[in-house]
Amino acid sequence: MTRDGSPVGSTDALAAAQTAYDAIRARGLKLNMQRGQPSDADFDLSNGLLTTLGEADLSMDGIDLRNYPGGVTGLPSARRLFADYLDVKPENMIVWNNASLELQGFVLTFALLHGMRNSAQPWVKGDTKPRFIVTVPGYDRHFLLLQTLGFELVTVDMQADGPDLDAIERLVRDDAGIKGVLFVPTYSNPGGETISVNKARRLAAVQAAAPDFTILADDAYRVHHLGTPAETVNFVTLCRDAGHPDRAFVFASTSKITLAGAGLGFVATSEDNVRWMSRYLNAQSIGPNKPEQARHVKFLGSYPGGIEGLMRDHAALIAPKFRAVDETLRAELGENGEFATWASPQGGYFISLDTAAPVAARVVELADAAGVSLTPAGATYPDGKDPGNRNIRLAPTRPPIGEVYTAMGAVAACIRLATEEHRARQGQQAGGQVRS
Repeated sequence: MTRDGSPVGSTDALAAAQTAYDAIRARGLKLNMQRGQPSDADFDLSNGLLTTLGEADLSMDGIDLRNYPGGVTGLPSARRLFADYLDVKPENMIVWNNASLELQGFVLTFALLHGMRNSAQPWVKGDTKPRFIVTVPGYDRHFLLLQTLGFELVTVDMQADGPDLDAIERLVRDDAGIKGVLFVPTYSNPGGETISVNKARRLAAVQAAAPDFTILADDAYRVHHLGTPAETVNFVTLCRDAGHPDRAFVFASTSKITLAGAGLGFVATSEDNVRWMSRYLNAQSIGPNKPEQARHVKFLGSYPGGIEGLMRDHAALIAPKFRAVDETLRAELGENGEFATWASPQGGYFISLDTAAPVAARVVELADAAGVSLTPAGATYPDGKDPGNRNIRLAPTRPPIGEVYTAMGAVAACIRLATEEHRARQGQQAGGQVRS
């Protein structure tokens, strides 16, 4: 039964859903739940970053912040800070500029042109496209990066405890054209899943036909806890212990810790891989932004509780918005999956919702017409094509909490209407088949 007592799939249910939707559309909303951006209140926590360096702070680690020298691996203090963050040694770190995605692009480009340290040849060789495994639902910027560089994508499901390792093991065992896997290991985008220690060990030790099979772990949300912290993994150590010391590159950034437009990206990998990357970075850059690195070292070192303290303050702002999504969807759609199911992540920046009927594209269309901007349907799959037309990524972090409640009420109305439309069409088709 629907909320007004009409049987699901009936003409009355469709009419009721249409009336509820029309009322929301008449409100003239203008709300955005599309991209996973911090709110102004989150940015305000790091405003001190803008003034933390003064004229007296001209050097750090004995390096003049104003001049060229300093190297391409980053300031020693910055390498120590983020080595602790990723649970590795400073020698395993390269600290760069504001985007970890840029560092991922560097690694992939260097491999395409030169091969990895243990590659027999560059990854671009002959007419065959190199292939890379990605998880679905997954991060659209991963798909875009890989495809822009010429990789063919191979998809595996993201499961509750991380990527489908059975599928990965089957795929890479005999196919040397599959060069690696790119995924989010902690609080995955969009579902919030975290890879288990057991799966991480299996991935580190996987027997691949390609001797240069590589793990690119985009650990963007490693400390973005909303509840009890998930158990994180250390791929650098796991791969070393599995006999593949150069297999893992673990990326992260401060984009959702301090200021998204003025953060730091960094990568942890083997010391030999650091030297491998440095060789090519040194050919195209004198080095990263040293004043920005010094600002982060000083600001994060003085923030009460350091990075963990700052992330607790972020969680106090963000966790209520995630609860608002869950509360509204439960109240409007029920908890039995009749209209949709959705994740209740313990961290990260997104919520993954699956409609019960194949109507995700229609939901996004209805929401847009009602003034609520959602991530395009299909964005969590390569080429924007969700084979089930069911997945929608929700991003509640940017709007004020009142707008989150309003937006999710509107989204729920769109899901109800799209679902009832679909059921009405099914009923008409079934009736036509009976008459014929």
